[in-house]
Amino acid sequence: IGLGSAPCEHSLWRPHSSSQRAFGWGRAMDQILSAPAPGTTSGPGFEKCKGLGVAPQRRTPTPQSAHGTGIITLRGSTETVVEFFGYAISSILYQRGVYPAEHFGPVSKYGLSILVTKEESLNKFIGEVLQQLRGWMLSSQVKKLIVVIASQATGQTLERWTFDIQVSEEVADDCALPHTQADKVLEQKQIQAIIRQISASVTWLPLLDEPCSFDLLVYTDKAADVPEAWGESDPKYIVGGSQEVKLRSFTTKIHQVDGSVVYRYNELGA
Repeated sequence: IGLGSAPCEHSLWRPHSSSQRAFGWGRAMDQILSAPAPGTTSGPGFEKCKGLGVAPQRRTPTPQSAHGTGIITLRGSTETVVEFFGYAISSILYQRGVYPAEHFGPVSKYGLSILVTKEESLNKFIGEVLQQLRGWMLSSQVKKLIVVIASQATGQTLERWTFDIQVSEEVADDCALPHTQADKVLEQKQIQAIIRQISASVTWLPLLDEPCSFDLLVYTDKAADVPEAWGESDPKYIVGGSQEVKLRSFTTKIHQVDGSVVYRYNELGA
């Protein structure tokens, strides 16, 4: 199926039970997926680095040498990236006014105060997406996560927040990479920069002066299994004029995440 500027791409979706929001998946050379994740695997181990199991929510401490030099595995890197996505999604929904301000509360993370959702059904929805995302990332199958903000009245896409995910080629040969304290500090600074950009987006993105809904799309490669609960959808591209703003990137040394936001833009008088 040819959709927009992505020939041969198509996507599937499953609506949230209490709103118009939807998960999504699509394929070109890739596809987009999300649903109940498989059971968690047992404790960490390099030989399980490429396993299909989902990592536990609780983090496993990074092994440290006597000199403070640690390692990072695919599993540990996945936890870092998925955790970031949880905070980024909440921050986007708050800053763009998709939900009322009273649905959010401040938490301290990455040396910042971040507003995250307190609404139970919304937390459940996002949690289900991140749980499935975690499983695919442990198989190195995820290409990108997209937060789509659309008009409730017309269904037209107003913004697409894209986070491209690249996996280090070294993972194929060695599931553990050196990860020093300096690496951790740099990683946090890079994540801080992205969260700050999201927080500042109200100053440079057009005002969303109408009720909006959102979708979460997760692009994977074709090897990922497609859950039976999913139905067909589209990639929810912006129709008409648009502009793109690049966000900062961060790296765990195993994953690199590059962000951008495309928003609908019409010249005055157009």
